[in-house]
Amino acid sequence: MRSPFRLFAAAALTALVSLAAAAQEGGYPVNPNPATQYVYENGEVVQRLGDKTTRLTKNLRLPDGTKINYKSGMVEMAGGKIITLRAGDYVKADGGVVYATPGSAAYSRSDQTVPAAAKFDTFVQVGAASASASEELQLLRKKVELLNRKIGVLSQGQTPPPAVAALDAQLRETDERLAKIATPAK
Repeated sequence: MRSPFRLFAAAALTALVSLAAAAQEGGYPVNPNPATQYVYENGEVVQRLGDKTTRLTKNLRLPDGTKINYKSGMVEMAGGKIITLRAGDYVKADGGVVYATPGSAAYSRSDQTVPAAAKFDTFVQVGAASASASEELQLLRKKVELLNRKIGVLSQGQTPPPAVAALDAQLRETDERLAKIATPAK
C-alpha cells in the first residue's frame, strides 16, 4: 500500500517536470485575449489588457510560437528572428510587434541611421474612412483583376496585343476613381 505522502510527492514531481519542460521550450504557453499586449516599460515586460497592466513572473510563449522574456524584453519571433523591445514597444497577442518610436524600430533591425529620439509623424484621418472603404476595396479588386487579364494578354506573345489598350483605359479609370476616394472633397 502506498502512502498518501508518496502519491503527493509523485504528483508534485510530475508537475515540476512538466513546468520545467515548458520553461526549456521557451516559456510558458499562453492563449491571450486578442486585445492583450505585452509592453516593455520600466525595464520589464508587463501584460496590458485595456487600461489594466499586470506584472509578469515568467517568460511566455504565444500560440504562434513567439517567445517573450519578461525580464530583458528579448523576443524570439516564430521564425527565429530575435529582437529586443525598448520602452513603449509591445508584442500583440498574434505575435506582431508594434514599435513606440522610429528609433526603436530601427534598433530592432540594427539600423544605426535613425536617431534614438526620432518621433513618428502624427496621422490625422480626414473624412469618414469606413464609408468609402468598401468601395475602395471593390476598386482594388477590380484593378487586380484587370492587371491579371493584362498579364494574360501580354503573355500570349502577340505584338502589339489589341486588348491591352482597352485594359489600360480601364486601369486608368479605376486609378482615377481610387484617387478620388483617397483625397476627399473639401
